[in-house]
Amino acid sequence: MEGLEADDLGTCPVPPEQRPLRQYEELRQSWFFAWPSESLAGLLKPLAISWLLVLPLTLLVASGSWVLRHDPTRLVAAGMAAAIALPTLLLVRQWLGWSTVHARLMRERVDYEESGWYDGQVWEKPLAWRQQDLLVAQHQVRPVLGRLQQAIGLAAVLMLLGASLARAL
Repeated sequence: MEGLEADDLGTCPVPPEQRPLRQYEELRQSWFFAWPSESLAGLLKPLAISWLLVLPLTLLVASGSWVLRHDPTRLVAAGMAAAIALPTLLLVRQWLGWSTVHARLMRERVDYEESGWYDGQVWEKPLAWRQQDLLVAQHQVRPVLGRLQQAIGLAAVLMLLGASLARAL
């Protein structure tokens, strides 16, 4: 928010924690939401770790199937495909957070609550705020959404391939 004048900040009725640029900064500094902010590799590493952590549990659950218990290759393929569910849920949560901030940055008006859910207000952003928010949305948030989209597509392909492999074997 360094580009905004002190006069603009003084006339803004939106509480600081509900301002789109502040919400973007909070996401960027968050441990969880920062995964996709730098690179696709920075996103895939924690997702792979979450997959590896849940894999033993999915293998244990899959071993409860009578058919899979006697076919270890299919058991492992089914367990590996099922373990992709946790990384997919993490990706969906990240997508929701980043897309919400992106939408708020792109709007010309800011929806906010003064003291609770029942007193919603709308404030029109000054031109300087709109320009800065659009720049952040286009050059900072859009690439993050692109990386999340790639990762979600990869997770879907891996899940389908794993399920197809388990079925084919």
